[in-house]
Amino acid sequence: MTRLIQLALLSLIVAAGPVGAQADKWPTKPITYVVPFAAGGTTDVLARIIAQKLSVAVGQPVIVDNKPGAGGNIGSDFVSKAAPDGYTILGGTISSHAINPSLYPKMPYDAVKSFVPITLIGTNPLVLIVPPSSTATTLKELLAQAKAKPGTITFASAGNGTSQHLAGEMLKSAAGIDIIHVPYKGSGPAIQDLMGGQVAMMFDTTVVAAPQIKGGKVRPLGVTSAKRVKGFENIPTMAEAGLPGYEVTSWQGVFAPAATPPAVVARLNSEIVKILNMPDVRERLEGLGIEPAANTSAEFAAFQKAEIAKWAKVVKEGNVKID
Repeated sequence: MTRLIQLALLSLIVAAGPVGAQADKWPTKPITYVVPFAAGGTTDVLARIIAQKLSVAVGQPVIVDNKPGAGGNIGSDFVSKAAPDGYTILGGTISSHAINPSLYPKMPYDAVKSFVPITLIGTNPLVLIVPPSSTATTLKELLAQAKAKPGTITFASAGNGTSQHLAGEMLKSAAGIDIIHVPYKGSGPAIQDLMGGQVAMMFDTTVVAAPQIKGGKVRPLGVTSAKRVKGFENIPTMAEAGLPGYEVTSWQGVFAPAATPPAVVARLNSEIVKILNMPDVRERLEGLGIEPAANTSAEFAAFQKAEIAKWAKVVKEGNVKID
């Protein structure tokens, strides 16, 4: 019996050896950080902040690769099928990893089983914005206009299934208005059309909207958090602006393909958490309206599962459909 136990232990050590050795040597080549949205959006901005710091920490280039489309599904699917070796990671979001599983009839990946969570980057509210040319200067005025002209006012989003899309659908339900969804392949092109007056309104994260708000290129009407946002204290909450109970909080995280070696996941978690806790990074994130999280892989996994359940209920009760 003792001999059998010794042989079993030896086989386990031999089997684990190559993985352990691989993890010890990782990384030996560039890492690709996939962003499943167009350049200029929240996921892209955060990826570039993290990639620059991570490259220094691990001694290898970290290349940001934008693969937009289908509310984050295209880029996420790409990563789900990548080699699970730690050389391809994903900027996952509330849309790609919490909302889309309930919104899309057929998903190309399993939001839970196809990935291993690395860490939650942080959470941030959205802000309702309109072009400076809009005659609506308050939420109440915008809602009055929508009620006066049902089915004619458009709202942009970063794509089907994104938090921006769901925020608009929730606004339709909460305010009893009929507005038309116009999905884009990311926040960058959406906000450009908003500023140009091609669409009438949109929700976007404070990360994307901040420069445009401060530059006077868009007009903010309300933030979707329960309380006013640090750095944006002059913008009322949606409840204060006239829509009690309205609240949406977006989030961003980092994932790797399922079966990525635990030691590599642990290293990625450790390095990215260190980056998110750097004073200059925290200051920059908070300046963009993001509340940094930097948690463990297990904590992020539990958070994601709770979010999937929460948004499944929202999609079902609101009868939300993709366009």
